[in-house]
Amino acid sequence: MTLPTPLLLLPGLLCDAAVWAPLASCRGGVVADYGGADSITAMAEAALAAASPGRFAVAGHSMGGRVAFELLRLAPARVAGLALLDTGCHPLPPGEAGASERAGRLALLDLARRSGMRAMARQWALGMVHPTRVDTPLFEAVLDMLARRDVATFEAQIRALLARPDATPQLAGVHCPTLLLTGAQDGWSPPAQHQRMADTIPGAQLVVVVPDCGHMSTMEAPAAVDAALAGWLARVAAVRPRG
Repeated sequence: MTLPTPLLLLPGLLCDAAVWAPLASCRGGVVADYGGADSITAMAEAALAAASPGRFAVAGHSMGGRVAFELLRLAPARVAGLALLDTGCHPLPPGEAGASERAGRLALLDLARRSGMRAMARQWALGMVHPTRVDTPLFEAVLDMLARRDVATFEAQIRALLARPDATPQLAGVHCPTLLLTGAQDGWSPPAQHQRMADTIPGAQLVVVVPDCGHMSTMEAPAAVDAALAGWLARVAAVRPRG
């Protein structure tokens, strides 16, 4: 499939190309591999090294959205469009909220060390998909994807997320066609979080929140996400670069 604009796809925590595979709009795109990177900046640098020369559109899911913001900071002139799926821009919150997130992530890492990646993935994924999709073939596909990564990669990505930069100051400076999308039941990156980002990004388009969908929107509701991404890519292709 020939895309109108080269497309760079940024997966989330422990995810790989399988998270984008259900989407026809993304076929032909380059899926970044962060290797052993343990910071959002290092992930963005790895993604840039894999990107097409020149300008490209970038779509990030979950942690990949945070990598997209950092990539935009590093190479703003190369980003022709930005799609942010089930993600956020805030750093680790201060006080009790931040301590709770840290403890939760480290508890999952400890479970992975003690019982293996699949055992950890099952516990974690219970809160990542819509409740009706637990113990379905889709749920098993999510577990398979997460279990393909090893504990060392999980630890590196946990470190990156706990030290994630605050991308909030970047929002007002985003001037490329931007899509924000999330599942209605995404408890980790809820609709209100995306609306706040959309309210600050000039010209952002907040797609109607995908109904009956959790955090893994690209796998849970591929038809709705595919249509949104196809429309966004058409907007990106229609914009002529400045200068």
